[in-house]
Amino acid sequence: MEEFLLIILAYLIGSIPTAVWISKHFFDIDIRDYGSGNAGATNTFRVLGKKWGTIVMVVDILKGVSAVALVVIIPHYATNNLHKTNFMLGLGLAAVIGHVFPIWANFKGGKGVATLLGMAIAIQPAVAACCLGVFLMVLYLTRFVSLSSIIAGVSFMIFILFVFHQEEQFYRAFSIVVALAVVLTHQKNINRIFNGTESKVPILKYRDRRKERRSK
Repeated sequence: MEEFLLIILAYLIGSIPTAVWISKHFFDIDIRDYGSGNAGATNTFRVLGKKWGTIVMVVDILKGVSAVALVVIIPHYATNNLHKTNFMLGLGLAAVIGHVFPIWANFKGGKGVATLLGMAIAIQPAVAACCLGVFLMVLYLTRFVSLSSIIAGVSFMIFILFVFHQEEQFYRAFSIVVALAVVLTHQKNINRIFNGTESKVPILKYRDRRKERRSK
């Protein structure tokens, strides 16, 4: 019963619609009516700018961290690493589902990438750091948050399976599901990237201006 209640609590934490609440409170709009229509960090960067996009991303990451941290409430998991890892995955997955289908926002949320990163930070910080490094590198090179998220999500699977050689089978299977889910949920973004219509986040513009000056 305790596990079930904590899973529900993790879902409720994940359901906190950061982007929706911020857009309504500070801009009197619903972020889901603009841009890609998603209530996540990527669309917030696109519609509200880097300041609010960063805030949404950080809070959504903390949702994943907080949900996984609920494992400490049950003493049993402190002495059983296998069961602890599995339950942490369950808590994190509940938070991600909450982000994608938030009860506080009519079950229409974001794509869960930032909350997934928070989950990874809480469970395996080294893997999360590697994925974050991949995300930031791709973002620096392209300024596409969507592409950065896709490549980081696929990298999560690669790091789990081939770099860190995670032995827990459930975790290995989960990493494969994550990679597939990230690609599938970003199909529209992928199409826009190939069509040249995907929006870039408003960061590193100085780099583009410098390149333009050099090309003249």
